[in-house]
Amino acid sequence: MSGKDESIFSKEALMSTQAGKEILKQGLLRSKGYKQFNQYKEKTEPEFSGFAHRFIMSLHGAITADGNPAGTIRNFADYIGSQELALSDSSMAEVKARLSNPEVLRDRVMRILNSNFVKMTFPVFNALYDGASQYFGDGVSEEKKNAVIDGHIIAIDLSEPMDRIIDKDEDLEYLDDYRFMNPYILGIARQKIVQGGDAVLKAFEEGFREARIGQYIDGRLKIKPSSISDENMTDCYKKYRAVMGTAGRNMALNRRPLSDVFHLGMAKAAECVGCGNEIEDAIKNNAVKIPSWPLYYALNTGDVRRAFELTMAKSELYLDEAKIALDMLPDGFQLKPFLEFLFLTVRHYNQHWYNELVKRAPFSEFQKKIEAVVK
Repeated sequence: MSGKDESIFSKEALMSTQAGKEILKQGLLRSKGYKQFNQYKEKTEPEFSGFAHRFIMSLHGAITADGNPAGTIRNFADYIGSQELALSDSSMAEVKARLSNPEVLRDRVMRILNSNFVKMTFPVFNALYDGASQYFGDGVSEEKKNAVIDGHIIAIDLSEPMDRIIDKDEDLEYLDDYRFMNPYILGIARQKIVQGGDAVLKAFEEGFREARIGQYIDGRLKIKPSSISDENMTDCYKKYRAVMGTAGRNMALNRRPLSDVFHLGMAKAAECVGCGNEIEDAIKNNAVKIPSWPLYYALNTGDVRRAFELTMAKSELYLDEAKIALDMLPDGFQLKPFLEFLFLTVRHYNQHWYNELVKRAPFSEFQKKIEAVVK
């Protein structure tokens, strides 16, 4: 499995979880799901550098060609509805000059591409696109395939600089560069996605609108953590559900039945991984993330350890919903074993970080920090 931290899929890490042991077993027996998954992993790993190069070159061209970056960035911040994403006019010329250097821009792009959601989904999108093309009997068009996949990976990647700006927990020295890059990233994503057709672009725009709602709620909860509820956490998770679900839908070029099936599977798998991310972030930042399911459960149970147990239970509910998509697939769909194996890796990812958390047991420290934040 590809991811930000490759060690979580090492043999030692796999042996530490129930799901990981099943992955090792399937690898030993060379199950169909394992072989399909490994085939796409090995095929797409060398292709990722090509994708990154295309992304960097497109971004560089867009940045250097824009004669009014101040207007572009201001319009983007207004469109998203967050002035935290705006850049001061006094910094504009300096940042543009810096990012006009291809090597500097490459560094910033590779930083935001170092994301679980990007690295874990690149081979998945390739598999889904191929499976849909085979089902619908499409002709082979590598250019169209690359455009649609690149566009959605780039759109997903946009969440990385936006989150880092709003969370202020990573890459603090590069936040102005990210503010400058954001609108051009979105523009490139749209330019690529539209090559899939009007229906594909329409689905993307609807999904991106829903994701913005989730991002807005996330921001509001950061300001007032005590207002967290089951309902607004569900709405907050639109930032995962909408973007990833829409990407799944568009790997079938927004054609039913696979568009709906892929949407359900990817949306719910993304929400499941979101729970794992919250556990991983708690370990790495030494605090419960705001907002997050662990925070919601901790405030309502008064028990941080129990809160993380309930977060794992929530992740399993998301994964159970994702598995419903498997039963919706057409008879004989060739990549069903691939998707079954994918969901197994998602479960391992969450179990791994939960086990790490329990091993470190920072619960009393987390409780004190929660109490300080919600006073």
